[in-house]
Amino acid sequence: MWTEKLQVQGPYNFDLVLERLSLDPLQVVDFTNRTVKVPLYIEKEPIVLQVQAMGNIDEPSFIIKGQSEVYKSKAIERLKKVFHWHQPLEGISRHFRESDLREIFEEHRGTAIVLDFDYYSCLVKCIIHQQLNLSFAHTLTERFVKTFGFQMEGAWFYPTPETTAQLQIEQLRAIQFSGRKAEYVIGLSEQIIQGRLNLDIMEKLSDQEVMDKLIKIRGIGRWTAENFLLFGLGRPNLFPKADIGIQNALKILYGLPQKPTQEEMESYSVKWAPYLSYASLYLWRSIEKRSEKK
Repeated sequence: MWTEKLQVQGPYNFDLVLERLSLDPLQVVDFTNRTVKVPLYIEKEPIVLQVQAMGNIDEPSFIIKGQSEVYKSKAIERLKKVFHWHQPLEGISRHFRESDLREIFEEHRGTAIVLDFDYYSCLVKCIIHQQLNLSFAHTLTERFVKTFGFQMEGAWFYPTPETTAQLQIEQLRAIQFSGRKAEYVIGLSEQIIQGRLNLDIMEKLSDQEVMDKLIKIRGIGRWTAENFLLFGLGRPNLFPKADIGIQNALKILYGLPQKPTQEEMESYSVKWAPYLSYASLYLWRSIEKRSEKK
């Protein structure tokens, strides 16, 4: 067992990060101790880290604990990107202070974009979530992982591409996948194990190059590719205009009688660049909070 303490530049509100993570029933979140268990693959080996918040929003620090010293350095580097510790949030917050999103950014000050823990699980989750309400999407994902994945040190790992590629459509339909969604998830896994899709090289590609590669795969359209860019790769300037949640958030923000058009969304978002990903996150967060209050 090893322990490492990291100091991070504020503002950083890990309690709000935990709050958003907790929307996903697969996340092992402890609000009392301000911890989350993080399942990672480092050099294809599954490891689990515990992240515990110390300090406060303006002077945040974290205690990281893990079992194997072998992967310590690489695991910490991965955590820094997953939790957005590698870039101070103050500059991003300052960018939005004079924008239409200033009140949302003040309410959720210090909320960071937290990435999915590995590229494959991010893509699978995006496919599962397509055209489903958030509650059932989380339920369906939980069934998939707990049926075909595995648990280690209390944390859940998605099934590997090798495992998923061997599944039959009927096995996924048994947990309420549609036939088409089952085909998409199995097909994606086959593409990976056959070497036709290499997720490890995605970080080196431009947004458009990643988009071009992904939308060639059956079941992956622009919405899924954009979400992978945002929550898989952590790209800073993504604004998925086809996302219903963002449309609903803008409708509420601007008091619109109906969801905004693509042209209206483009107009609203011009001043939010080059941090459109954070605009997206905070807009999602604004309607998540409304749902929690109901």
